[in-house]
Amino acid sequence: MSNLFAIAYPDLATAEQVRSTVFGLQKQKLIELEDAVVVERRQDGRIKLHQAVSTAGAGAASGALWGGVIGLLFFMPFLGAAVGGATGAAVGATTDVGVDDNFMRQVGEHLTPGSAAVFLLVRKATADKVIPAVAQYGGQIIQTSLSTEAETELRATVEAARSQAPAGV
Repeated sequence: MSNLFAIAYPDLATAEQVRSTVFGLQKQKLIELEDAVVVERRQDGRIKLHQAVSTAGAGAASGALWGGVIGLLFFMPFLGAAVGGATGAAVGATTDVGVDDNFMRQVGEHLTPGSAAVFLLVRKATADKVIPAVAQYGGQIIQTSLSTEAETELRATVEAARSQAPAGV
């Protein structure tokens, strides 16, 4: 079972840096993610989701490949690839994987303009290595899917990790 963590930051740059750090931890096999999204509340109040993976792009590539293959059967590979790519992009754009986009937008409405949040859907993690790496950026845990006791323990662990982080980081 995966757990959801939403952490608010004062600006988009910090949130992007945290997501980049988490991706680095994933390469080290210290965390296994299902999704990692940065939600930005712009100065004008609009909400922008910065997805890690574009489902529209993946759908377009897949559709173009299959459209080209089917087009070869009818001696029109370029037309097949174009139609397949357009169809794949449309289907990919409507596909939502990982954290629900509407949920992230609703939470994003509560952010102050100019700030951002990182949403992490975590399958598993080595907490004693991941928490200090993320805690060094500050931030405020705004939501988790953990039990009340586990969330309270996480908040205490994050505060302890922040106090042990080197100054100026």
